[in-house]
Amino acid sequence: MLMNANESALLIIDVQEKLMPAIHDGAAVLAQNIKLATIASLLGLPVIATEQTPEKLGANHPDIKRLCDRTLVKTHFDACVDGLPAAFLSACKEVVISGCEAHVCMLQTAMTLLQNGYRVWVVTDATGSRKIADRDAAFTRLAQAGAHLVTLEMVAFEWMRDSRHPLFREVLKLIK
Repeated sequence: MLMNANESALLIIDVQEKLMPAIHDGAAVLAQNIKLATIASLLGLPVIATEQTPEKLGANHPDIKRLCDRTLVKTHFDACVDGLPAAFLSACKEVVISGCEAHVCMLQTAMTLLQNGYRVWVVTDATGSRKIADRDAAFTRLAQAGAHLVTLEMVAFEWMRDSRHPLFREVLKLIK
């Protein structure tokens, strides 16, 4: 099954300034999220972010904040408990999800989205945890639960579908 841009939303979980230095390869995870949000924005897809207790962990990185249509401030690890689907995803059938930490907020949110009937695509190269083992365990668990594990390039090319897409060259520049 391929992703369908007409049914997709991008959900970026907790790419917060105070958290990212603690994430394994945090700079690379942040860079991938910025590229992913830029591509989604170019293609006209909804870009939604969450911030976990920003008064303690700080706001999302400014580049992420700038690229998001909306941000949900939350206290629960699972953003769905704080109203994510009702508030932001009602028109979407599939959610492309990335961010931090893979084994906590991203996992719990993705699991609830799966339980609520959404198709979930986890962008592995835009998702991180402090420890690699936690991140990898989250990927295994999510795949077993029915989430699709993908990379940023897979997402971009599936959303466009055709090298004649009007934004193909612009998106390609971001990827390369």
